[in-house]
Amino acid sequence: MTSCFNEMYLQGAVRPPYARLEGWTRAMPAELRQMKQAEAEALFRRIGITFAVYGEGGDPDRLIPFDMFPRVFSHAEWTRLERGIKQRAQALNAFLVDVYGRGEIVRAGRIPARLVYQNAAYEKSVVGFVPPKGVYSHIVGVDLVRTGPDEFFVLEDNCRTPSGVSYMLENREIMMRMFPDLFRENRILPIDSYSERLRRTLASVAPAKCDREPTVVILTPGHFNSAYYEHSFLADLMGVELVEGQDLFVEGEYVYMRTTEGPRRVDVIYRRLDDAYLDPLCFRPDSMLGVAGLMDVYRSGGVSICSAPGAGVADDKAVYTYVPEMIRFYLGEEPILNNVPTWQCGRDDECRYVLEHLAELVVKEVHGSGGYGMLVGPKSSAAEVEMFRARIKANPGNYIAQPTLALSTTPTFVADGIAPRHVDLRPYCLVGESIDLVPGGLTRVALTDGSLVVNSSQGGGVKDTWVLAE
Repeated sequence: MTSCFNEMYLQGAVRPPYARLEGWTRAMPAELRQMKQAEAEALFRRIGITFAVYGEGGDPDRLIPFDMFPRVFSHAEWTRLERGIKQRAQALNAFLVDVYGRGEIVRAGRIPARLVYQNAAYEKSVVGFVPPKGVYSHIVGVDLVRTGPDEFFVLEDNCRTPSGVSYMLENREIMMRMFPDLFRENRILPIDSYSERLRRTLASVAPAKCDREPTVVILTPGHFNSAYYEHSFLADLMGVELVEGQDLFVEGEYVYMRTTEGPRRVDVIYRRLDDAYLDPLCFRPDSMLGVAGLMDVYRSGGVSICSAPGAGVADDKAVYTYVPEMIRFYLGEEPILNNVPTWQCGRDDECRYVLEHLAELVVKEVHGSGGYGMLVGPKSSAAEVEMFRARIKANPGNYIAQPTLALSTTPTFVADGIAPRHVDLRPYCLVGESIDLVPGGLTRVALTDGSLVVNSSQGGGVKDTWVLAE
């Protein structure tokens, strides 16, 4: 792996976006830094910003480590990223409408039929149905990595229910509370309008039968879910009800919410549970989390579900390799942001290459998430590499592989001072009547020296992400 790009320093000089931060770090003694770090942790704990890791003992409500050293983008850098993210979100939605309709991209031979129609995330129950405004994925989380001053790559797309936006918002809130002088000295674009933009986006895709101001709710699996804090946080910010499946029922052509004042009709459901649990009459009959009859109301235009059932076929890691082709096919444009080069183990020739170079590559399950089910070849033992070799041979179509990129680093506070750590970025693109994006996102940081795995479930932390005004 080549040397990594440090986002603060270039050839020994501080890069312009970070110019005002060098003095800030020099002026902060270790005792003050430790005090501020403890203050940040106390604020996170008091507010309740915690997450759970399934299958582990110990603290079910642990804190995600918060690093106080912000990550900074210039206005020009962000402008390019914003254009590329919006382009990608538009193409992904066009793809979803197409593959649940005529399937023109498959007919044209631009993507293999098996990757779409035999995909576990492809929902036959919505074939032929076009959701309101032609939007399947209303919140698209695009995971980005950087390898140089002008080199950005899309690592993966999250088209179902991307999480983490509460950390983006709370990281900013806590930084502003702890370091108000920094915000006076730096012209940082605000992100606090995200919840209003989200509410507006959801309301804009109200169903055809909605003839009044739409009633929006967030549907959560409940407080045992790892992202439950985020569900309640967003409901509070948007001023909408947080509901569980038992709070909703279907009657006739509509979905209703039980309230102390009697039933209230629901128009838009921002669901934070998987397709399989949405409706026991359509999907898993043993689901206690969904609403019986919901899919019938959805297909008849009585309620909108965001993101739409079936959106998951677009964030499959094998389908991801075809997103640049989607951009060309549907938009007639060249991709602004590049994919990471990817080998599909379901192809014999590519699988042979992967097996021959396994110790050099990153291997992922096509439906994996959270940093689970992956191999980082250069950081793995010989036994782990051989275990993955056996898995790939047993089910090659379940895996993709990518080169081990030299991810950029940003300065990060560690026990003995400041050190570079690898980062990625997840902006949240809102798609409704229009496509909207707040200037920033969730920066995740691999706190272990040399680690490339930034996921919170694997010990990663988070940072505030700044976009500077022009």
